[in-house]
Amino acid sequence: MVREDLSYNINKGVNRAIEFRGLKGQYIYYLAIGLAVLLIGFAAMYILGVPIYVCLPVVLIAGGALFWLVFRLSYQYGVHGLMKAMAYRQVPTALILRSRKVFEQLKKEKKGNCDDGSSGHGNFDRGCSNVEKERNYQQR
Repeated sequence: MVREDLSYNINKGVNRAIEFRGLKGQYIYYLAIGLAVLLIGFAAMYILGVPIYVCLPVVLIAGGALFWLVFRLSYQYGVHGLMKAMAYRQVPTALILRSRKVFEQLKKEKKGNCDDGSSGHGNFDRGCSNVEKERNYQQR
């Protein structure tokens, strides 16, 4: 019986974010989209007749600013940090309710969930006392 040596390649970076020259994850796409916008902007300015001596410096300065901003965000926030920071900014610091109507509706919904015997909390039986459950069961 002849046995061949079998070798398998193992990919150790399966769940790791994409990295290209220091840029991680979505920042590669931000840079690509920014460069495409710069190319379209340069073409539009050139077609509109803006002198090349004006077009080129504008695009070079904007491109340098784009590279600086994208690399700065990549190093500052990392792969998912920018999305987390943007999500955190949308969280309100306080909830201001000027009426009790919201709480009364929650109380009604909580009682409504007990009518069928379930409290709406999955496997946990919170929300209804045993007396309420027994009364609901007898009414059926």
